[in-house]
Amino acid sequence: MDQIADRIASPSARRHAPASTGTIFALASGTGRAAVAVMRLSGPDTGEILASLCRLPPPRRASLRRLCAPDGEMLDQTLVLWLPAPASYTGEDCAELFLHGGHAVIDAVSEALAALGARPAEPGEFTRRAFLNGRMDLLEAEAIADLVEAETSAQRRQALRQLEGELGALYRGWADRLRRLLANAEALIDFSDQDLPEIADDRALEELRAAIAAHLADDRRGERLRDGLTIVVAGPPNAGKSSLINALSGREIAIVSPTPGTTRDALETRVVLGGLPVTLIDTAGLRESADPVEAEGVRRARDRAAAADLVLAVTDSAAPVPFVLDSVAPVLAVANKTDLAPPPGPEYLAVSALTGTGLPELRNRLTDLVETLARASGPPPLTRARHRAALGEAGAALAAALAAPAAELRAEELRLALAAIGRITGSVCVEDILDTIFSSFCIGK
Repeated sequence: MDQIADRIASPSARRHAPASTGTIFALASGTGRAAVAVMRLSGPDTGEILASLCRLPPPRRASLRRLCAPDGEMLDQTLVLWLPAPASYTGEDCAELFLHGGHAVIDAVSEALAALGARPAEPGEFTRRAFLNGRMDLLEAEAIADLVEAETSAQRRQALRQLEGELGALYRGWADRLRRLLANAEALIDFSDQDLPEIADDRALEELRAAIAAHLADDRRGERLRDGLTIVVAGPPNAGKSSLINALSGREIAIVSPTPGTTRDALETRVVLGGLPVTLIDTAGLRESADPVEAEGVRRARDRAAAADLVLAVTDSAAPVPFVLDSVAPVLAVANKTDLAPPPGPEYLAVSALTGTGLPELRNRLTDLVETLARASGPPPLTRARHRAALGEAGAALAAALAAPAAELRAEELRLALAAIGRITGSVCVEDILDTIFSSFCIGK
């Protein structure tokens, strides 16, 4: 049994492939003139390059140094951090130069680094090296990208939960259970001539399959929070949809006109509700039209409503027109122009985009709804489509393992499930997956 378990090695016990060779550098702070610019280096020649620029400081101690080019010209007077491997971000020898943030300083230091043998980093190359050197798993690497891109406090909190390893711990726990089940299945194959009990029981498989299915049935909360929610404002022409969009966004996004059919295409604006990023979409008025351009706008409006996270169904309180939407998303019914007439029924939230009546209540209702849609309790939610696809494969493989008529077939399905989960954390890696993930990073990460 121990020999079988050894054959199914834990990903944590396997060493990642070595990082790409060479020493790289990049500006880790934002572009443009600033008081301070941070230049980051990583690679085997970092110490030698740093010693060529200045007197090498003690490890992990910020030291004031004069930076000089290979020809002796002074480049800057700055703080320098020397971070020898393996206790660095990438696991390699690293350094950080806290330069004065003028373009001339940055350009001169970059030229000196290139002259000393370093090369500019590719997007995400620092974090990719950290992953390849075992400093983090893929989930943590993706969380760093999400943290850099976070627009709201809610996105920041979700990225930090993933960066702290909650999601990775959950998946590694599932992988450990799968390895034990696979070891048991292998035992039944290797010792088929002996009277062994059914160690790989169906109950353990079903419990794991159910746990993965429950994790997948999260209504895409994590992805909604990471990417932002979409609210489509839909309704008949002249219901005041564009006026409502302008009032909610606080700026003139859409043209407002008494002429029906003014809005013919979807107009988008980004707002924050309850700390969550939301895209408000104004759409063409819903009606039958012989005008091919307006008809296309109506078709697009219905498509947007069908794909929305939330629909704001707006009607004209003074002249209500019934309409039907093909949407599985929650719908909030709003009666606009209540300065002219009362709402047609108690199910409508009464507002007036012209006078501002009811707009605070509408914002509060929208905030409550988007917080409910994005709220995640229990384990950290899925944040990316690739996680969802891999877990779907794992769940399907477990279902097939439960139905397998022979130990050999069950073992093969368990291997497929284990490989699918391993692709999420990076314990099972494919080069094109890494290229896709790290190409979206900024240069200095």
